[in-house]
Amino acid sequence: MAVCAGILNMFNFILKHFNEDIAIDLGTANSLVYVKGKGIVMNEPSVVALNDKTGQILAVGEEAKKMVGRTPSHIRAIRPLVRGVVSDFEVTEQMLKYFIDKAHKNKTISLAWPRVILGIPCKVTEVEKKAVVDAAKSAGAREVFLIEQPIAAAIGARLPIQEAKGNFVIDIGGGTTDIAVLSLGGIVVSQGLPVAGDKLSEDIIQYVQQKFRLLIGERSAEEVKINIGQAMPSKEMKEAPLRGRNLVSGLPEEITVTSEDVRRAMEKSLNQVVEAVKANIEATPPEILADVMREGIFMVGGGSLLKGLDTLISQATKMKVNIIEDPLTAVVRGGGVVLEKLDELREVLVETDSGGVPK
Repeated sequence: MAVCAGILNMFNFILKHFNEDIAIDLGTANSLVYVKGKGIVMNEPSVVALNDKTGQILAVGEEAKKMVGRTPSHIRAIRPLVRGVVSDFEVTEQMLKYFIDKAHKNKTISLAWPRVILGIPCKVTEVEKKAVVDAAKSAGAREVFLIEQPIAAAIGARLPIQEAKGNFVIDIGGGTTDIAVLSLGGIVVSQGLPVAGDKLSEDIIQYVQQKFRLLIGERSAEEVKINIGQAMPSKEMKEAPLRGRNLVSGLPEEITVTSEDVRRAMEKSLNQVVEAVKANIEATPPEILADVMREGIFMVGGGSLLKGLDTLISQATKMKVNIIEDPLTAVVRGGGVVLEKLDELREVLVETDSGGVPK
């Protein structure tokens, strides 16, 4: 037994020195990778291009995203994650393997069996957690730990979540909006909402179809949302061209949409987010709510950059709303902090049947 333990310790020592542990914010729209001791090394779309005839993975990340809407029938550019959880196990595994291999590509010697921390949405089921853990292990991770994205974001923003103090975090990603009240390193109140960046883009597509009888693609809708999208009415009216197919004539057509058109398209979904925030405030214990009133609400994720959204939530809740610096990277930065202090911060990790937390 002593010999076996010695061999195991030596094996772990070798792995520690020839592998770099990584944290991955595995998002519906984008995935970011943090390498221990190096920082953020990758930020790529969560898209995989697959050849249905051969089963071969043709491209992952940015190269695959360029193919969206431009592929022949036998090639699919797909997102293997839906609302932050695995919808296609094998493709997710290949995407994670790509991220792990790319993170280690500059190592002179690499066994590519790192420990991996993965950010996941709130309220995911044990089955969904297991799918993420199994995909990461199949992709080459020797140990997998999970952290809920609002907690990771709060750590990345250096909020004092381990103190007896309330912190209110809204993480608006591509597939989900996670709303969480944090205290003493855990979640007090939380809600996951399937309304986020992708849903807002879908709203724009549907609005343009109904008002202008024009069929546009996902990328066009996303570009309009980013360039002229707003959550509040504004005196400053912006315009942007949209190209697509006229649903009546079947011919290509270009129209001009305004920022007010985009706001109206997204209005219903944005109101859902606001109502969910208010519901979580109502469920928050009074002492914690007093802390939140002093410090305000903190927003992270790509959706927090939508112009006027912080003002919309602030007016509805009568509280200050803060957009965390560099909100797109907050979750992976938090995962990186946990990587660097794994023993100290192990309590913030999610316990799972298959992954567990480090001892």
